Amino acid sequence: MIYNHLKLKAFFTVLLFTFSLSLSAQPSFDEGKATFKNYCAQCHAKDMQSDATGPALYGAEERWADYPREDLYAWIRNSQKMIASGHPRAVELWAEYKPTIMTAMDNLTDAEIESVLFYIKDVVDNPPVVNNGAGLVSTGVAKQSNGWMYWLLLGVLAILAVILTRVIGNLNKIAAEKDGTAYQGKTLLETLTSKGVVGFVIFGLVVLGGYTTVNNAVGLGRQQGYAPEQPIKFSHETHAGLHKIECQYCHDGARRSKHAVIPAANTCMNCHKAIKEGSEYGTAEITKIYASIGYDPTTNGYIENYENKSEDELKAIYTKWIGDRYMNANSLDQLDKEGERVVDAQWNGIKSSLTNEQKTKIQGPIEWTRIHNLPDHVYFNHAQHVSVGKLECQECHGKVEEMKVLEQHAPLSMGWCINCHRQTEVQFGDNEYYNSYVKYHEELESGDRDKVTVEDIGGLECQKCHY
Repeated sequence: MIYNHLKLKAFFTVLLFTFSLSLSAQPSFDEGKATFKNYCAQCHAKDMQSDATGPALYGAEERWADYPREDLYAWIRNSQKMIASGHPRAVELWAEYKPTIMTAMDNLTDAEIESVLFYIKDVVDNPPVVNNGAGLVSTGVAKQSNGWMYWLLLGVLAILAVILTRVIGNLNKIAAEKDGTAYQGKTLLETLTSKGVVGFVIFGLVVLGGYTTVNNAVGLGRQQGYAPEQPIKFSHETHAGLHKIECQYCHDGARRSKHAVIPAANTCMNCHKAIKEGSEYGTAEITKIYASIGYDPTTNGYIENYENKSEDELKAIYTKWIGDRYMNANSLDQLDKEGERVVDAQWNGIKSSLTNEQKTKIQGPIEWTRIHNLPDHVYFNHAQHVSVGKLECQECHGKVEEMKVLEQHAPLSMGWCINCHRQTEVQFGDNEYYNSYVKYHEELESGDRDKVTVEDIGGLECQKCHY
């Protein structure tokens, strides 16, 4: 019986292992979409059929069909390594697209690559059809869930487990009858509730719980795509895009300190002393700036003893301003009912945006909601990257000039940072900061070295980011 128990335990072990392999072998649309967004979207077009910084991705599998699947995996992980090895397809692609270098992604697993290939193909092959009011049109992206496949596979394996359990029981019964001994078989319920099976299930749950906990802890604070509602509806699309305001005009700490800094209302007032109404929200959002800092747009001056003004006094000042602008825009001598509604709504918006449980007074700084948040044990210096490394803000924050609502563009993961350090070439020319690297300067001049990356100058040393 001990032997049979061990056989049963081994059977369930193999069964669970086979199930996990089956799940991992199935490409996932959602995982592929996430991988594409994290690693590929910065250089490749989202429609998969247009050339961008990188070539169109649709059809990549067919173009690599003459080579082993592992070669395509290797190309995606580290194209430069394959080029250096002389792989014919890699050399052919390099001749077509050089000098653009594809970022190395050595941490990608085979399953992740299969998922992103599945996502690329699915985007083009299975666009969903929607009605835009003028007829049926294709949106170009289809989200297909593979969950039913997993449940089907789980059901098949469960049935197989029951069948094999019964077969083992019958074989044990036949063996006992041949030996002339009484067979005391276990029912299916007794088998499934035995110590071995229960122990194995508990072990599996502990492993799953541990994996989930660690995975969630690693991702804590790294919410790619996070775009919270802010107290003021500030549009980077309008300011950085339409009006071409430089990022460092507002975030002036980026070039000289660790933090990029959130601009104070005084910075806003450099423009909004003159620009008193927004192109989209009129007085609704800009008046919040005035109320926070104590500026009276009616008199074009700062309010004396502003900190000690009561809420009613503030209401009188700013509702007058809002009402006057409304009447002026609508050629009215006095407020109508719609005007009264607009004034009340904007005043309530000022109160809700500039006060909370901790900040009970309207007066005072605007409390913006933080978007980019690194763990406490991670050191990041904006000045090192902006002033020394000469990086553009968009390389980490995405095309903020196109964002009406700012969101976290990059994953901000350790792997993402490391890959950047491995691939980013240090620009030694006309940068006195790097004059101390005499050896590298000499190797570049002699031709012994064609480039220096951040990794070469210590960019992967643990203490650089974890001190």
